[in-house]
Amino acid sequence: MVIIGVGHVGSQVLTEAVRAGIFSEIVTIDKKEGTAYGEALDHHQASALPGDPGVTLRSGDYDDCKDADVIICAAGPSIIPDGSGSQPDRTSLTGINAKEIRQVMTDLTSVTRDPALIFITNPLDTMVFLAQNEFDYPRAFGTGTMLDSSRLRRIVADRLGISPATVSGYMMGEHGTTAFPVLSRLTACGIRADEFKEHFGVELDPEEIRQSVVSAAYDVFNAKGWTNAAVARSAVLLGRAVLFDEQAMWPVCSTLHGEYGFDGDVAFSLPSIIGADGVEKRFAVSLNEWEQEQLAATAADIQQTIKDAEVRY
Repeated sequence: MVIIGVGHVGSQVLTEAVRAGIFSEIVTIDKKEGTAYGEALDHHQASALPGDPGVTLRSGDYDDCKDADVIICAAGPSIIPDGSGSQPDRTSLTGINAKEIRQVMTDLTSVTRDPALIFITNPLDTMVFLAQNEFDYPRAFGTGTMLDSSRLRRIVADRLGISPATVSGYMMGEHGTTAFPVLSRLTACGIRADEFKEHFGVELDPEEIRQSVVSAAYDVFNAKGWTNAAVARSAVLLGRAVLFDEQAMWPVCSTLHGEYGFDGDVAFSLPSIIGADGVEKRFAVSLNEWEQEQLAATAADIQQTIKDAEVRY
């Protein structure tokens, strides 16, 4: 496994990957050479403690990607809180991170196009679209709304007073401010969301839930300056799904080809099967009227960001 970019997010990916104990070797790459070396060395020294899974850890370069099964890319800066408690849009990173990812992809594709490539870098949907289409990288996809969906299930479970393990539901669209909940398909142990008032005394409003999920990220962001725990765990779970060909279903980001009438002109998250080939199938599930409106809005928003990034496809 290779991790590209080991800042706040990438270093947490490294921690989760080591803890998972499923990768025999993990290589770190960062444009700041000392950062990649220091993170790998720190975990290497920790490997002498009891319970270590015996992973080989080292820093490296893009040549190491040739033999990787999975690459997780967390390169590029994140938005920085201004102390006001605001909710800055991830699309503000479009210009700087498009440049960053173009450099990553140039370096990577000069040596290989084989490993599965999982993106975390924001704005996530545009970075995935850039890698897949401008660089014709076949197994690129992004964590997308897998993280937003975790927040959704946590929020719903807390309101119902139940374990989130019993809540099944997901967010679709952009990993950002226009993500939306698919409440028409959300259940708690088979009880539909439209039955929650009867059984739990709780009624879910889709717009209010959408805002709550979007705001949940900024609650963490404005408190500590970044978010990294849930997205790192999401990325490693996706890496595991690829490594073991799990055929796991997660709402992740990839370029659409025919789903909902889009064909190679946008990337966003929808339920997908993840296996050895990365995203192996996408599901254009039927949506209610409100959800269809949100889908159109989020797609238009992402397409504008793709234009802003000047993606060539």
